[in-house]
Amino acid sequence: MTYHPTAISDDLNNLPKLPAWVTTGRVETPEAVAFRSGAVLTVLDQLVSDQRHGVPVKLLANRLALTAATATSKLEGRLAKEENIRDAYHLTPPGEARGPDGDLLAFWREAVRLRVIGIGEIADLFGADLAGEVGEWIDAGLARARSHGPVAGCVAVLRAVLETNDREERVACLLSDIVLARALNWKTVLPVTARRLIKAALRDLVADGQGGELAVQVRILGSIEETNRLARDLARRAEALRTVAPKLRAKGSEAAVDLFLAEDTVAPASMLSPLIRGTPIPMTDRAARRFCDRLVELGVARELTGRPTFRLYGIAP
Repeated sequence: MTYHPTAISDDLNNLPKLPAWVTTGRVETPEAVAFRSGAVLTVLDQLVSDQRHGVPVKLLANRLALTAATATSKLEGRLAKEENIRDAYHLTPPGEARGPDGDLLAFWREAVRLRVIGIGEIADLFGADLAGEVGEWIDAGLARARSHGPVAGCVAVLRAVLETNDREERVACLLSDIVLARALNWKTVLPVTARRLIKAALRDLVADGQGGELAVQVRILGSIEETNRLARDLARRAEALRTVAPKLRAKGSEAAVDLFLAEDTVAPASMLSPLIRGTPIPMTDRAARRFCDRLVELGVARELTGRPTFRLYGIAP
């Protein structure tokens, strides 16, 4: 693979973004929220659907998976911190139990790899107990999305799931994300629903309390706005990494750079060594550590843990 940074975006300052009048001075009425949803979704759709903008969509999806795992941990009452969830997943040796925190991140990482069209893989992720209802919930959400807009469809599927079982927060949030992806014809599920949700808002939604649906729509819109900013930020970070890639002389460096452009967290000992993940290219443990440290020296990656051992790396801010 040969890197051509200028072919991605001639001017990253021209990336689609929300105008200030969308994000300031807001009055949360149904009409205003509907208008805002059109604006924020248009920008996000442009960012993730047009490769010329250089947004690393796999990296974005994996970053959002970690955020969704942290948010749903709170909704489910465990309150695990992001770094603990990340470590439980990435530092558990193969074949050993990850624990509830690691399993939660595994759930969301599997979710972003689902094929958006088709119900089989989606139902398998939730297990036999829910398989029969998943299709009905998605159809109900899509019907609402067609008549009232994608964010209204997200809220409809949240309510449908939680009315059946108010402890299925992760299922409800993921199905909301799937409805959003289908409504916008995305190829990748982006976990945006859970990020700003709180238990009280979901209780009000199910109870049909005053303003319950509108309040949840506002929270989802806030999450989508943050996702727009994150997508723009990752496009800039990815461009910086692509720019320095030709300076890396280590064997397998191009494949290793590709991994950093797809994964928000890279564990050198398991993802770069003895083989670079997803490739037959070998890399020794020492070479993997030196490669990651070289990216840090170049300012395009950072060490995430602050530890001297069991270190994890990610693309730099």
